[in-house]
Amino acid sequence: MRHAVLGAGGVGGLLAAALSRSGVDVVALMRESTLLRYPGRFVVESKVLGSFTANVPAAARLDREVDVLWVTVKSTGLEAALRLAPGEQVGGATVIPLLNGIDHLAVLRDRYSMVVAGALRAETERLDNGHIVQRSPFVRIDIVGEADIARDVTATGIDCRSVDDEVTLVWQKLAFLAPLALATTAAEAPLGAIRDTDLYRQAQQEAVAVALAQGAHIDAEALAQLSAAASDEMRSSMQRDLAAGHVLELDAIAAPILRGGRLHGIDTPATEALVAQVDGRVRARPDVDA
Repeated sequence: MRHAVLGAGGVGGLLAAALSRSGVDVVALMRESTLLRYPGRFVVESKVLGSFTANVPAAARLDREVDVLWVTVKSTGLEAALRLAPGEQVGGATVIPLLNGIDHLAVLRDRYSMVVAGALRAETERLDNGHIVQRSPFVRIDIVGEADIARDVTATGIDCRSVDDEVTLVWQKLAFLAPLALATTAAEAPLGAIRDTDLYRQAQQEAVAVALAQGAHIDAEALAQLSAAASDEMRSSMQRDLAAGHVLELDAIAAPILRGGRLHGIDTPATEALVAQVDGRVRARPDVDA
């Protein structure tokens, strides 16, 4: 199958490099300014996939037919990034977003004919142009259906699973991610520093309650075990964005929980408190990306 990966950050770079190393036809789509600095290869340091270098062709606009388009940009840059993959060129390719949150699915379905939900579980970041570091002891991608695509990804060494429940897929990730991102960013500290705090635990309970009300099948005990097993040094991408002065994905990550709480009459005081604390951190920065 022919793949395109929209985004050259920690997620997109890791996926494109892994696909290329396994012999898959893949192109990385990136902004012109990024493309000018791109050395033509990704250098990967991964706890799961090992250390390797992969040559990956790149373009500032999709210029070929593909079977799969992976969307791996931040939600804050989604609209601008989609100009690199116009709908008429994407055609009937399967579009799989690996973004945080839920609301991006509607944006993509307004533009493309075939969009299936996906979720990534990994701690990965781009340190500089073409240099990707993946620190978590796991890299897992879940997608709804599309077993053939899942096999392509599994061949890279990434744990990729085909599932049949979109609601559970997106809410299962959000129930883990949102409390982690909000609490680590509010405290400007890794998971080990906030894991046993009341706000973190209550925010996780609120996220699970809203997910269940939305129709997701969430195993709260398994989620708690996943949180307990994660590394004390684990940091969220939102926390890294705060430190770097970037715009945060606060709305994408928190809004579905707050909105769902209002819809179903579920109180979300811990989530609201953490959002306020994160917002305070942002306002305290001397410079914030527009």
